[in-house]
Amino acid sequence: MVKASALYIVIVIALMIGVICSALIFTAYYYKLQYQRKFRYDRLQTNLNSATHILLGSDAAIYNSEKKIDLYQDQEDSVSLKTIPWGMYTIGICKSFKQNDTLYKAFSIANTIDSMKWAALYIIDEDRPLSVSGNTQIRGTAYVPKAGIKEAYVDGKAYQGDKRLVIGQKRNSEKTLPKFQIEKLAYLNQFKTPFTDTVLPKTDSLNLSYFSPCRVFNFKRKVMEVSNIKLSGNVVLYSDTAITIDNTCTLKNVIVYAKSIHINEGFNGTCQLFATDSITVDKNCNLNYPSCLGILRYQNDKRTQGKITAGENCTITGSIFTYEKEKSTLQTLIDIGKGVKIYGQIYAQGLVRFNKGGDIKGSLFTNRFLYQSAYTTYENYLINTSLDTKGLSRYYLSSPLFPVAAKKQKVLQWLEGN
Repeated sequence: MVKASALYIVIVIALMIGVICSALIFTAYYYKLQYQRKFRYDRLQTNLNSATHILLGSDAAIYNSEKKIDLYQDQEDSVSLKTIPWGMYTIGICKSFKQNDTLYKAFSIANTIDSMKWAALYIIDEDRPLSVSGNTQIRGTAYVPKAGIKEAYVDGKAYQGDKRLVIGQKRNSEKTLPKFQIEKLAYLNQFKTPFTDTVLPKTDSLNLSYFSPCRVFNFKRKVMEVSNIKLSGNVVLYSDTAITIDNTCTLKNVIVYAKSIHINEGFNGTCQLFATDSITVDKNCNLNYPSCLGILRYQNDKRTQGKITAGENCTITGSIFTYEKEKSTLQTLIDIGKGVKIYGQIYAQGLVRFNKGGDIKGSLFTNRFLYQSAYTTYENYLINTSLDTKGLSRYYLSSPLFPVAAKKQKVLQWLEGN
């Protein structure tokens, strides 16, 4: 005869079996749910990468307004593409979505270097030679006048560099520099964004997404000093007069437009600076890649000289350029102080002046050189100056503005994404 307690054991065992079966069913369901979620995420990620490659392989102007694309014509793989001009570069915005699931990326786009046009030095032919003295080094292709390049004795010192004078190919330069890209110049000239703010917010930081409208602070004719704030992202500072950036201010990928711009000593940040009259960077500043300093003169001004000044011991990684629509008697000037290190490109549609030498890792294009000694100014002399294309990272990308930019585009910076 079966004891009554056996019934309780059977019930307990049945209960345990039921719990285990329920757990297995729940585990299987949860696994399937996670698998479906991972599969959907991977598919969205693949579509997002496809959208990124479409933008990189297309003319940015095609996507100035947002466009949605069904990648495989299956109503399952949809992406949206958009580009935003951003100073020297372009911002690409991609989204991949399915029902309520969305992945997105924002990134800046730049161009690779055309190795056939890239050079350590390009100085136009004004029917006179280029002279080198002291410990000057030119490493890479050099475009020099037909009169050539020669050694010189300056300030009591003879030339002490490599006897080849140019460690690389020597080619004849033309009477004018290779031209800027017209479309990018036109954009920089016609910068138009709704001006909604006239004062900076009373906060210690402002980070604006590139998925939001650009926020432009227009100080109008007020001379403005920006200090004690961190600005990053989709932010533009604009002034009809002067803007001073203090070293207590941090800029990250911000654009500044003004008549004149002054960067105080010790500043550290990443920004694009565009002025019509002058840009002054005090000593011991660090402008990180991909920063830019540019003088834009679309109208001839006979009263003032457009000028960029890099103070002593500054480090600038990016590009420096001057542009004049019409060549003036007071040609624009890039003035490089003692101990300045530049990683990137200098394009001077005017003059470049070195004070006690310079160190350029990258490329320098100019109409003419000036060297200022304690007693006199020398024209077309390079003294204790290093121009070295090999010292620049092979991953360096250029703005399409410059004539050395190739058509191939790559991601310059990943800015936002999930």
